[in-house]
Amino acid sequence: MNIDYSQEMPVIESRISLAEIDRLISRPLDEKPDKKFLIALSITLTLLLVGVISISYLFLYGTGVWGLNQPVGWAFDITNFVFWVGIGHAGTLISAVLYLLRQKWRTGIARFAEAMTIFAVMCAGIFPIIHTGRPWLAGYLTPYPNQHGLWVNFTSPLVWDVFAVSTYFTVSLVFWYVGLIPDFGLLRDRTASKLKKTIYSIFSLGWRNSHRNWMHYEKAYMLLAGFATPLVLSVHTIVSFDFAVSIIPGWHSTIFPPYFVAGAIFSGFAMVVTVLIFVRKVFDLQHIITLNHLDKMNKIILVTGSMVGYAYAMEFFIAWYSGNPFEQFIFINRAFGPYAWAYWIMVSCNVFIPQLFWFKKVRRTIPVMLIIVILVNVGMWFERFVITVTSLHRDFLPSSWGYFVPSVFDLGTLIGSFGLFFTLVLLFTKTLPVVAISEIKAVAEGAQPSHNGGKH
Repeated sequence: MNIDYSQEMPVIESRISLAEIDRLISRPLDEKPDKKFLIALSITLTLLLVGVISISYLFLYGTGVWGLNQPVGWAFDITNFVFWVGIGHAGTLISAVLYLLRQKWRTGIARFAEAMTIFAVMCAGIFPIIHTGRPWLAGYLTPYPNQHGLWVNFTSPLVWDVFAVSTYFTVSLVFWYVGLIPDFGLLRDRTASKLKKTIYSIFSLGWRNSHRNWMHYEKAYMLLAGFATPLVLSVHTIVSFDFAVSIIPGWHSTIFPPYFVAGAIFSGFAMVVTVLIFVRKVFDLQHIITLNHLDKMNKIILVTGSMVGYAYAMEFFIAWYSGNPFEQFIFINRAFGPYAWAYWIMVSCNVFIPQLFWFKKVRRTIPVMLIIVILVNVGMWFERFVITVTSLHRDFLPSSWGYFVPSVFDLGTLIGSFGLFFTLVLLFTKTLPVVAISEIKAVAEGAQPSHNGGKH
């Protein structure tokens, strides 16, 4: 059987030498921050400052500064928590799952996606702590013997969140660091700065690029990938239990775990595409983070967006089929009630607009692609808002009905979380290689023996 390997889609566009790969990816680390970087950093730090001021005011005066009311006791805080946990899903999926499936195209985007996972989970972790109203007592959420005789309530999914998210963060951080070890060794060997050489030497753990090093590295990376893969499903499944195990109409649904996982991958990939579009342009990585990478991610966005649209339809079907008047009321109220504007923004951005990715030209046109993925993340934030707020604002008694309006501190905390996320992204691009150098070199042209014209 003759196989024409020349027809395979190259992972890296054009002929780039291994030395050129080192130079391209390491250049942001070697150069001093330019004016554009400093302007971008000042903008993100300003957004972060807005969040710091909002949370400081919250600490002084309590959760009453938010727009929470009776019956809407969960609003922007839990909406933001679920949103950021979802953003963190793409990193583990791209890096661990695609690694186990031996997908070479992951190499150009895996490192950045892994970093985004870490940063997104850090943003997510803020909101459950400040939501409690007593953030200085957050330690009581962990099970340890203490003088107060308190023990966590293991029947509460809010406690399950603590274990799921902290485990996910720890494994993702270790997975990310292990992937960085070969690059730390390379950066240590090529830098002329004594300070940088010392830092890289510490973090490279004595890496010598030997066969023995690579053998242990591959084994450790494979084990971590296998351990991280179930977390993709488990973490957002457990987050969905915050809603699904309740008896509130609109939340009490068995479809929530797969629905939340699909939505998390959907929003996570959209955020990865959003940031990578700018990274590849600013750092001249178009030949390494190629249109083929973005095209494949857009296809995954299309698939998961269709799954999310199917879940929306099934929610209405389940409400109708259940015969439960309260459940039916909640879903009719979502689509045609006071929050109908939020519901239709959600449906438009998550279901209708991503269908444009059926067209190859759209999937490979940067400006159009950027608009679509930004709208996807807008829609996914509104999805969490719709789930959280519209199920609460109409209680069983009309006398208990209310309408949630976010306060300036709600908005400030949301803005601050984006400021923290993008500040960490910018700092990452200047301190660590945004692309895995060793992995890119492994799939570069000439790195592997040629089989053109071979018979197998």
